[in-house]
Amino acid sequence: MHPIAHFRTITHHRHVVMQHCIKAGIPIQGLLHDLSKYTPAEFIPGMLYYQGTRSPNEAEREKNGYSAAWMHHKGRNKHHFEYWIDVNPVSKVYEPVEMPNRYLIEMFCDRVAASKVYRGEQYRDSDPLDYFLLGMKRGRPMHPKTAKKLHKLLKMLAEQGEDATFAYIRRIRK
Repeated sequence: MHPIAHFRTITHHRHVVMQHCIKAGIPIQGLLHDLSKYTPAEFIPGMLYYQGTRSPNEAEREKNGYSAAWMHHKGRNKHHFEYWIDVNPVSKVYEPVEMPNRYLIEMFCDRVAASKVYRGEQYRDSDPLDYFLLGMKRGRPMHPKTAKKLHKLLKMLAEQGEDATFAYIRRIRK
């Protein structure tokens, strides 16, 4: 068990997300970001499966075949595209729903912060794009418009850097 290390990691991640959300013009979302990680449903598995180099949810999933902490988390945090899956009223099948821009922007901030926290000194601005492309290759169920918008932001980050990307986000947000 690593309660202190896990607490430091999630708190450091939240602080980086807050900084990014401020740069993106959504400071309140940054302040409220990932508070559910401090609840027992998420914090206890987080400290039990903590490794420091990847999400504890992955280790919990490997051991149990699912991550209860992740299911709790994605159902309470609108900046995860998995939150935006619902039954299509026509097809009666679960399908991804397009994310509102404010949560898409927070998701961008979250992904960049996670890459920075887990990659540390080895972080490059192309890391969040690489992670996104890997997830899409694995067939993650993201709405096509959401995926296109996120890809554009991550590609801009990889090619033009943070300053240009956050300036663009502030312009499109309005």
